[in-house]
Amino acid sequence: MKRLNRLSIAILAAALTANCAAQSHPPQRNFIVILVDDMGYGDVQPLGGSIPTPAINRMAEQGILATSYYSPANLCTPSRAGLLTGRYPIRTGLAYEVIQPGDDRGLPLSEKTIPDALKPTYVSGLFGKWHLGQTGPDWLPTHHGFDTYYGIPYSHDMLPLAVYEADAKNSDVKTSPPDYPNLQQQFYAHAEQFIEQNRDHPFFVELALSAPHLPEYPNSRFKGTSKTAGPYGDVISEIDSIVGRLLDKLKALSLDQNTVVILTSDNGPWFEGSSGPLRDRKGGMAYDGASRVPFIAWAPSLIQPGTKTNSIISGIDLLPTFCHLSGLPLPQGVELDGRDISQVLTSGAASPHDEIVLFNNEDVVGIRTQQWKFVDENYWRGGITNFSNRKYKQLFDATTDISESYSLADTHPDVLLDMQTRLKQARETYAPFKKGVPAYYKKQKEQSHPD
Repeated sequence: MKRLNRLSIAILAAALTANCAAQSHPPQRNFIVILVDDMGYGDVQPLGGSIPTPAINRMAEQGILATSYYSPANLCTPSRAGLLTGRYPIRTGLAYEVIQPGDDRGLPLSEKTIPDALKPTYVSGLFGKWHLGQTGPDWLPTHHGFDTYYGIPYSHDMLPLAVYEADAKNSDVKTSPPDYPNLQQQFYAHAEQFIEQNRDHPFFVELALSAPHLPEYPNSRFKGTSKTAGPYGDVISEIDSIVGRLLDKLKALSLDQNTVVILTSDNGPWFEGSSGPLRDRKGGMAYDGASRVPFIAWAPSLIQPGTKTNSIISGIDLLPTFCHLSGLPLPQGVELDGRDISQVLTSGAASPHDEIVLFNNEDVVGIRTQQWKFVDENYWRGGITNFSNRKYKQLFDATTDISESYSLADTHPDVLLDMQTRLKQARETYAPFKKGVPAYYKKQKEQSHPD
């Protein structure tokens, strides 16, 4: 009897030890980034938008809404380069404008991307828009860390356009003509299939929807459903529906407690859409409407529901954050500009950034600290206005003047000096990485202005 009791106690102790070990070493988290194209700060209801976004509302109610998130750039190509590498895009050679169909630039193979950093533990898939190069033998995302790719090489308003399907395990690449009204649905369907196939393995997914970039191609189920925002509202509703389907699918697969989902945009809105209370739009310089965009993080077991943060964060922070949350080391031999923001998302911590640097192409044009915003240059009437030279110094209190309407340079000379010093130091830091005007853009300029 005593022997049986000892045996029972031993078995129970072993079970408890195993259970504690399992609890102390939970499965590695999955990461999904929903990166939409040209969606503005004011295009979603959690940030004051008028277009109904019930699924995005639910995501915010169950996660955290960041109100001072900056995309890595004011345009598509540099923004996407910054998000995937954790580095300001000037370091990657892709800071100047966007890659056009006739452009031979691409993301250097030497750059370490999020999927590179997560290998070999994670499998990774990109579904949607790439826009980091489309020429040469190594342009496909499967040469940049992704295990699978289904998507388009650049924006859906560029021609010629084809849908590519590639797998890192073989050299076969399939192409098909785009079905514009069904593109977003196809991107999601392939992402969902990837998630289902890898439900028992840590994964990273970039769902890079090419909407709401103009022109709009709403799916037939959403076409004409927006009564006030036209086709743009239709595609926002379609995006919202995809967000809802994804969250529901994760729950159905019992992955919701072990997955981090992030929704954001590559830059501000273009000729349609809303930057809300922010000043300027996509392609502008340092005013917030160009790069301050929606950011919602959803992770039921990690993030307190219904929280908000005003801490300054950026797309360059995703790589180091995912490395931290997965318990994997940062890429070796790489100088990152991004910081681990896991504590910002999970416990409301202050930003690990002392400042965020704002670029226009390869030029530093603004600085954002937690309280202050300094704008040094902006486009005006087809040219560039340097406010310092014109003595119209643009210093704003970001905590009280979200629209950047009233400069406080004259009343806060000490802050102005600090921000000017920061700007000068940033320009000195990043000047060595300038590549100059790419050959494609030089040629375009020569053809439009022949001697």
